[in-house]
Amino acid sequence: MKHEILYLSQDDVAATGLTMAEIIKAVEQGFEEMGNGRVEMPPKPGVHPGEGGDNFIHAMPAYIPAMNSAGVKWVSGYPGNPAKGLPYINGLLIFNDTETGLPKAVMDCSWITAMRTAAASALSAKYLARSESSIIGILACGVQGTTNLEAMNVLFPLKKVFAYDTLPEQTATFTDYAQNVLNLEVEIVEDPKNAVSGCDIVVTSGPILKVPHETIKAGWVDEGTFISCVDFDSYFSRDALNQADKWSTDNLTQYNHYKDDMGYFQNCPPVYAELGELVTGKKNGREAENERTFAANLGVAMEDMAVCPLIYDLAKKKNIGTWLPL
Repeated sequence: MKHEILYLSQDDVAATGLTMAEIIKAVEQGFEEMGNGRVEMPPKPGVHPGEGGDNFIHAMPAYIPAMNSAGVKWVSGYPGNPAKGLPYINGLLIFNDTETGLPKAVMDCSWITAMRTAAASALSAKYLARSESSIIGILACGVQGTTNLEAMNVLFPLKKVFAYDTLPEQTATFTDYAQNVLNLEVEIVEDPKNAVSGCDIVVTSGPILKVPHETIKAGWVDEGTFISCVDFDSYFSRDALNQADKWSTDNLTQYNHYKDDMGYFQNCPPVYAELGELVTGKKNGREAENERTFAANLGVAMEDMAVCPLIYDLAKKKNIGTWLPL
């Protein structure tokens, strides 16, 4: 029997028109399933080619029975790529039929990774940030800075953005998007402190580094602020991190693997809750106006598998992509 798979390029994936609001909803459903123990997802194994230890290529499998979704993402992150004119994050995702195990689709994962990572940040903020949050600071204004702003704007009444980046061209692109697409006021700041202090929500979205550069110092984060550490703990001094009242992550098993076996998250606060525990109500989210709350989400395969069936269905409906013989 002849079998075909649907190949979706990065442009194809984006052309399906799946919205950030729909992605946040799907990711929340996935975390509800995970929080109730109904997701099969081992910690992601990886290799780290090159020198310096900050390059990675990870395999990320997951199975969500309730969403009839199974597959694996093979994704790389190379901090030196932007200097070569290449994206930091690259990779492919294989989406499998849960009844037969046959692959149904192979799709670019860069767009999905950018969007679902931001959706998880916003979902953490839903439970840990103040609902009236209107001022956001973005430190590192690349892909993740942009998508995190988009996701936060879906759930919060944002009005103003403080943007910090060491690359002026990146800041310019980010500012254009924030002003002309999201209709937000943007102030570009030269001092990173000004993208932290005075903000309701702060997102750090630079490269993931094993040795943190510790730009953000103790006392910069105001009481009541929510922080999404998209780049793990790379931006924060240890003294600043240990001012956290609640330190959360998306998956404790994976977090401990990164901490104990790979050397990340050294001298960080103890984990208060997994995101799935917050979504299911097994742990309380924000409990006081003055709490400094943090989410150090590593990015989990469940998020990709929550999103890719929606991409697949839309692509078939809209006749997007290329059918290939297996």
